[in-house]
Amino acid sequence: MKWVRTADIKKQLERVWLRGDICRAAVIDDGLFPLAIRLKQPTSKVMLDEFPIMQDWVKEMRTYAAKNDVELQWVEINHRVLGQQHLPCAVWLENPQQAVRLIGKVQLLKQFEHLFKATGKQVALLQSWLLKHPLKALQLAEKWPRLLDICIWMQMHPNPRIYLRQVDIAGVDSKFIEQHKRVLAELFDILLPVYAIDDDYVGVAGFARRYGFLDKPIMLRVRPLDDDLSWLMSSDNQDVSMTAKGFAHLDDMICSRIRHIFIVENEINYLSFPQVPQSILIFGSGYGFEALRQARWLTHHNIYYWGDLDTHGFAILNQLRAQSSQVKSFLMDEATLLEHRISWGHEPKQESKDLQYLNKNEADVYDTLRNNILAEQLRLEQEHISFACLTDAVQNIAEQHKSQKR
Repeated sequence: MKWVRTADIKKQLERVWLRGDICRAAVIDDGLFPLAIRLKQPTSKVMLDEFPIMQDWVKEMRTYAAKNDVELQWVEINHRVLGQQHLPCAVWLENPQQAVRLIGKVQLLKQFEHLFKATGKQVALLQSWLLKHPLKALQLAEKWPRLLDICIWMQMHPNPRIYLRQVDIAGVDSKFIEQHKRVLAELFDILLPVYAIDDDYVGVAGFARRYGFLDKPIMLRVRPLDDDLSWLMSSDNQDVSMTAKGFAHLDDMICSRIRHIFIVENEINYLSFPQVPQSILIFGSGYGFEALRQARWLTHHNIYYWGDLDTHGFAILNQLRAQSSQVKSFLMDEATLLEHRISWGHEPKQESKDLQYLNKNEADVYDTLRNNILAEQLRLEQEHISFACLTDAVQNIAEQHKSQKR
C-alpha cells in the first residue's frame, strides 16, 4: 500500500492553494474551513501484512500533528487478528492560517489579506477581482497600489478623451499603463459605468478606444486590383495607407464600383497579387480587424481571406468571420496543403481551442493541424504556395462571379 506521507499532505494543500481557495477562505466565509485532508485507510490484509510499517506511519502522523499544532481525526478498527486499532483518518485544519503554515505560505496569505482589506477601503468593487484572481493579485502586490490609483483616477475621469501619455498620476507613467493593459482592462470592466466602455473594441490592441482614450489612427493598407478602379487612389501611388475612418466612409460611388475585397497576410503576396475585376486588396494585420469593423459598407461585398495554413491562420479567419459572416477563405484547403508538402514548416505554438465560425471543410483542416495528424505542429506559410496556384484560385473566383451574373 502507498501510505499517505507528510509530503503527500503538503502536495494536496498546495493544489488547494494554487486554486486560490485558501486565500479566498481567509477573507470571506465560503465554507472551505474547517478542512479535512483525508488519509487513505489500509485494508485488513494490508494491516496484517504491513503491521510494522503501519505502526511507523501512525507514529509519523502523530509527530507531524504535534509539531505543526494541528489535530488528527481517528477511526477505530476491530481487526480479527490484530484486535482493536486506532488509526488517523484525516488531518483536521480549523482555519487558513493552519493550512499555510504546512506549506510555507504564511507571509503570502498575510499579504493577500492586506491587499483585500486595503482595496476594500479604496475601491471596494475591485475586491471581487481579488477573490477571482488571488494568486495573480499576489504577483502584482508591489504594483497594486499604483493600479488602484489608476482605477480611482478613471472613476473620476470616465471617457477621458486624452492620450495615455497625458494621464497625470503620481508614480504612474504611460509605460506602466501600457505594460498592465490586460489587468487594467479587467479592473475597468468591473469599475466603470456602461457608457464609459466601448464594446466595439476588445483586447490589448483596443484598450485605448475601449475606455475612451485617444489613440493613434488605425491605418489600412489598400491597393486596387482593377485598372478601372485606379482613380480611387493617387495616380502616382496605387498602394496607399488610409485611416480606418477614411476607409469606412469611402464615397458611395466608389463603393458601388467595388464588388470583391481580398485580404492577405503576407506583404510580398500583397504586392504581387494578380489583377481581379472590380476588386481591391487589403494587407491584413493578424488578429486586428478594428479598421474593417468600422466599414459598414463591406457587408454588401464579397470578402475573401487568404492566411497561412496553420492553426493561427484559421483562428484569424474565425475572428474575421465572426465580424463579417460573408467572408470566404481561399487556398486554405487540404488539397493546397498536400500539394505543397515539400514546403511544410513548423508552427512554434499552436492554437487548440474550438473555432465556431469555420465551415466544415475549414474545420476539418484545422482539426488535422491542431491534432498533428499529418505532422507535428505543421505549418504552410502562404508565401510558400506557388504563384500559379494563386493565379488559378483568383481566376476561379472571378469566373464564378461572372457565371452568377449571367
